[in-house]
Amino acid sequence: MAETDDTSASFAREATESAAGVDLDLERLAPILEELGYSNETRLLEEFRTKFAEYRALDKTILDLAVENTNLKAQRLSFGPSQAAVAALRDALAAVSPPAADGQNWRFDALMATLLSSVREIQVLQAPHIAEADDAAMTRIEGRMKTAEAAARSTLASLSTLAGPSRRQQLAATKTALDRFVTQNDEIVALSRRNTNVRSLAMSLGQKRMLTAACEESARALQDALAAHAFAGTR
Repeated sequence: MAETDDTSASFAREATESAAGVDLDLERLAPILEELGYSNETRLLEEFRTKFAEYRALDKTILDLAVENTNLKAQRLSFGPSQAAVAALRDALAAVSPPAADGQNWRFDALMATLLSSVREIQVLQAPHIAEADDAAMTRIEGRMKTAEAAARSTLASLSTLAGPSRRQQLAATKTALDRFVTQNDEIVALSRRNTNVRSLAMSLGQKRMLTAACEESARALQDALAAHAFAGTR
């Protein structure tokens, strides 16, 4: 998984060019085998060509996914703007003065801690969502995020009631920071849901390995058949 879109695109171009070079070699080899009357080798070449075409089709799918880099983009958002949004929310909460000393300060402090804790829970869930390959598991994580968001908004409403009119302007900045964080999180989830890096890696380690092995086996069979002709010619 490349670190940047440019690097991903560069690797994709290199892979495509290498595969095109193999196709060109196949086109050159086919008429030579036909001219020599090597029917068995021609059949083996066609078998390899078929397997390699499957490999190329899968490789194109993998490269198209990898170049999108949605998991890496989600990760960068989580480690950058999303963390900044949480910091802004924390600072906005710290700027809210508690109500007058009427025995309710403990409750006010507890609500602020609960609000920040709910937001932190969403933040912690971003990483496993980005790494998750299973749709059902991602849905469960998103459900926990929505529950934590609802708790944060409910807590903010309780804070507004407890703080009174004189502090609602201060709490408005907290709501703005919370909204910004939720927007960032929604974007992270949307990118993570595309799962292009996770899916391309899974295909590379699964289907692509099997197709690569099939191509290599087919190529060896062709190579051995051609080598037998060379050995016969030296006797």
